[in-house]
Amino acid sequence: MDQLKEMRMQVDAIDKEIVALFEKRMSLSEQISREKIRSGDRIYNREREEKKISGLMEEASTKQNRHFVRDLYAQVLSLERKRQYQLAQEAGATGKLPFIQVDSLSEGEKPRVVFQGTEGAYSHAAMCRFFGDDVNGFHVRKFRDAMEAIADGAADYAVLPIENSTAGIVADNFDLLVDFENYIVGQQVIKCEHVLMGLPGTALEEIDTVYSHQQALSQCDQFLESHPGWSAVPYDNTALAARKVAQEGIRSHAAIGSAFAAERFGLEILAEHIYHNEANSTRFIIATNQRIFLKGSNKISICFEGKHSSGSLYNILSHIIYNDLNMSLIESRPIPGRNWEYRFFVDFEGNLNDSSVRNALRGIRMDASNMKILGNYPA
Repeated sequence: MDQLKEMRMQVDAIDKEIVALFEKRMSLSEQISREKIRSGDRIYNREREEKKISGLMEEASTKQNRHFVRDLYAQVLSLERKRQYQLAQEAGATGKLPFIQVDSLSEGEKPRVVFQGTEGAYSHAAMCRFFGDDVNGFHVRKFRDAMEAIADGAADYAVLPIENSTAGIVADNFDLLVDFENYIVGQQVIKCEHVLMGLPGTALEEIDTVYSHQQALSQCDQFLESHPGWSAVPYDNTALAARKVAQEGIRSHAAIGSAFAAERFGLEILAEHIYHNEANSTRFIIATNQRIFLKGSNKISICFEGKHSSGSLYNILSHIIYNDLNMSLIESRPIPGRNWEYRFFVDFEGNLNDSSVRNALRGIRMDASNMKILGNYPA
C-alpha cells in the first residue's frame, strides 16, 4: 500500500506539471490567435494540425502510446481552436450571419399561409393557432407542394409537421429543409386530443361504424374495444373521415379526430378523451423563404454532414458543449445517392445574436463538410 501511495503521489506531481504546461501552451495559443486576427490569417489549418499530430505521435515510444498521443492532441488542438474562435468572435472578426432579426411575422399585409393536408386537419389547427382564426390560408396535398409554394412566392409561410411525441420524426420534412432554401421562423405544438364525432343529436347506441386514420384508431383502441359492436374502418386522415361523416349524413357513422375538425364540419362531439396516451402531441414548424428570425428567439435548428474521420461527429458536437449550449434534438438521415453516409439534424438553445451561438456555429462550420442554419425561432 505504501508503494501504491507513492506512485499516486508521483502521478499527482506530474499532473500539476501538465496543468502548468497546458496553461502556458494555451496562453501562447491566445497570442497566436490575436496575431492571426490582426493579420487576417485563417484559424483552422487542417493540414497543419494533422502534420502536428503525426509528428507528436512519432515521439511516443510504443504503438499503443502513439494512439494515446493522437487522441490526446486531437483534444488539445480542438480546445485551442475553440478558444481561438471565441477570441475572434470577441474581436468582431467573424462577420455577420445572413439572417435579419424582425419584431413580428405579420407586419404590413396579412400573410398568406399554406398547410399540407385538408381542412380540419391538425395542421390546419396548427395554422389557426399560430396565425389566428382569420388567417389567409390554403391547403395542398403534399409536403413538397407546401415548400414549393413558399419558395415560389405563392405563400409567405408554410405549416408542416416535423415530429410526433409517439410516432417520431416526419422524415420527409427534415429532407425538404435541405432541398429548399426555406427557413424555420416558428413552431406550434398541437396536442392530439382525439374525440368521437357524429351528426348532431346522435346517441352512442346508434353508431355501428367509426372512420379515422389508422394511427388515430390505434391510439383510441381501448375506447373502441369497449364498444365491440362497432366496426373501425381506416381512412386517409382524420379530417377527411370527419368530412365523410358530415357529407354522407348517416347517423350510424362516426369519426375520430380533433374537436377542431368537429367544429369545422358541423359535427357534434359524442365522446371526449377517448385516447389512451395523454402525452401524444405533434410539433409543427412555420417556414418561410426569408432568412429572418423573431426577436427573442431561443431555439436554433441546423443540419450538417460530418467528415469521414475518427471522432468527426464528436468534434462537431463538442462546439455546442464548449459554448455551454443545451442540445434538445439530434436526428440522422441518409444522404441520397451516397451509401452509408448520413446528414445530422440538431436543435439547441440560443439566439443568433448570442456570441456563444456564433462561436459554436463557426466551429461547427469549420469541422463539418457542410452546415446549414435551418432557423432560429421561439421554442
